[in-house]
Parts: sequence; structure tokens; C-alpha cells
Amino acid sequence: MTALQSSIDDIRIAAEAADRVKATDIVAYDVTGPLGITDIMMIAGASNERQVLAVAEEIEKDLYLKCDGRKPRDREGLTEGQWVLLDYGDYVIHVMHEESREFYGLERLWRDCPQIDLELAHPESAE
Repeated sequence: MTALQSSIDDIRIAAEAADRVKATDIVAYDVTGPLGITDIMMIAGASNERQVLAVAEEIEKDLYLKCDGRKPRDREGLTEGQWVLLDYGDYVIHVMHEESREFYGLERLWRDCPQIDLELAHPESAE
């Protein structure tokens, strides 16, 4: 089983929003195989707490405006600004401070899952 096209379309909108406010290393994984309760995990980095919150806010705004009023089921981490989790059910978005992202290494958990092409206009080169 693979991620629903509607989830992929939404996650591309979220990635575009994150990219627009200078999030770094934006990646998304199709986690339908090992997880089964959600289609996609997206991770985006930010250099400081204010940017973490700004990225999360921009993602929420775009998904609401461009996806028929779509709102997250749950939002966590807005107080600390180190790691904001936006749970939309079909997909989960993590906006993480660079230090938290490095420490927790979520990519290690999902690296065996297929990566989703986010179709960003200027994706960062993976080095």
C-alpha cells in the first residue's frame, strides 16, 4: 500500500509553505508500510525557536487556505518552539529546531521508507 495521492498533494503544499519561510532539509516519507495509521511523515528544520513557530504557522495557514479548511487534529510543542508536531491524521508534520532534529534523528527511523518527491522549485542538494 502507498500513500494516498490526496495526502501527497497536501504534503507538497506544506513543503512549499515551509520552503517559503526558509525551512531547511525538508523531507517526506511514505510510512504506510511500517506504520499503517498515517500515510506520510514530513520533517522540516529551522535554525531557531522563532523560525520553528513561523514555519509551523505558515504550514497550517496554507493547508487551511488551500485544502478546504483543513486543520490539524492535534498540535504539540508550540510553547517550547523546539519541535512542533502537526497531526493531520493522514499525515504528520514535524518542524524541528536543528539541534533537536540532530539529537532525535527521525530520518533514521524512516530511512527504509520511500521518500516522496516534494517537487520544490529549488530543493537543497543532498550532500
